[in-house]
Amino acid sequence: MGLSFAIPIDVAIQVKDDLVQNGKVTRGRIGVQIQDVNQALANSFGLPKPQGALISGVEPGSPAEKAGLKSGDVVLGVNGKEINQLSELSGAIAATKPGNNARLQIWREGKSRDVDVTVAELMEQKVAANSGGDSQTSAKLGLTLRELAPEERAQLKTEGGLVVQTASGAGARAGIQPGDVILAFNDTPLKSVEQLRTLMKKTDRTIALLIQRDASRMYVPVHVG
Repeated sequence: MGLSFAIPIDVAIQVKDDLVQNGKVTRGRIGVQIQDVNQALANSFGLPKPQGALISGVEPGSPAEKAGLKSGDVVLGVNGKEINQLSELSGAIAATKPGNNARLQIWREGKSRDVDVTVAELMEQKVAANSGGDSQTSAKLGLTLRELAPEERAQLKTEGGLVVQTASGAGARAGIQPGDVILAFNDTPLKSVEQLRTLMKKTDRTIALLIQRDASRMYVPVHVG
């Protein structure tokens, strides 16, 4: 029984051209972690429908950071071409020659805007961890949390963040686990449990929490209504 794998012809041609001209294949990158947008996340960010690629992390010093992109931005298009899922964004950026500009159409704070990013050559990524301290509970989420210690913030390259000590209720049902670091509420960076409580008082719908788990960042939709 044979197996076959299809490769789009434009990708094959680009690989061939790179090998002929440079002796290696070069791929573009802008330094972001992304995830697909489901209906719950679309509701959280005020999108009319699930579409685009949600930025869940921006690498420090990367082209994305220099262009002003941030966690919570949803990329809806690249150079005029609509983006419906994360694989389309990854492909579009990877196919852009390092040094060239890519114009991203992004959704931020309920509005669409354009951002120009200078694409760099694909490299590897990084990331971080956690440990002890005073903990407090967010009853509405069912989470016991503590603020990151200064050395943890330095390791994660963040100014805030809350470590999950225990998880139950709405948070656990959404998939949040002990050891996860909650970095943001929708697109608002979190620095204290009190700040999270204040934000929770203002909502009775689905929210999106940006969490870091091991080397990955992702938005998790949590139903709190």
